[in-house]
Amino acid sequence: MNQDWEERVAALWARFDDYAEEEEGEARFRAEVDALVAELPEGSPLGVFEQACAWDSTGRSDNAVPLYQEALKRGLADVSAYKTRRTKIQLASSLRNIGRAEEGIALLTPELDAPSDELDDPVRATLALCLSSAGRDREALSLALGALAPHLPRYQRSMANYARLLVEPEEPPEG
Repeated sequence: MNQDWEERVAALWARFDDYAEEEEGEARFRAEVDALVAELPEGSPLGVFEQACAWDSTGRSDNAVPLYQEALKRGLADVSAYKTRRTKIQLASSLRNIGRAEEGIALLTPELDAPSDELDDPVRATLALCLSSAGRDREALSLALGALAPHLPRYQRSMANYARLLVEPEEPPEG
C-alpha cells in the first residue's frame, strides 16, 4: 500500500492504549483497523496481518492465529520481509497462548538462521517462551541467556558460555 496508509495504521497503533482494556474499547479499535483494511485491494496480505495484530493485541489469540496464517498464505513475504518476520513471531506467541507451543517452536526455529535484523531478540524471546511452555526449560533459558549476553556491559563471554553449556550434552566421566 502507500505511505499514507502505512502512516495512518501506525498512528492508530500509537493510540492503542487510548482504547480501554474492556470489550467495547477493544471492539472499537478492531473496527477502526477493519476500516483501514477495507481501503486495501481485495486479498491483500497486509489487511489480514493488521486484523490478526488487532485480535492478538486485544487478547484474542484464538482469532489471530488463522489470520496470521492467512497473511502468510496470501504472500506477505512478497510485500514485506519485515512484517513477515513479525507475523512469525506473533503467530508463534499466539500459538503458544492457545496451547500449541510446539507449532510455535517449529515456526520460529528457522528464524534463528534468518538474516539478522532488529527482530532477532524478539524471535529468541518468543521462542524461549514456546520452549518453556513445551517443557524444554533448559533450552529456553539457554536461548534467553544467549540473547541477553551481547547486551550486558560485562560478562558477555561468560554468559554466552553458560548459555551454551545448558544445552550441550554432558561429557561422561572418564574411567
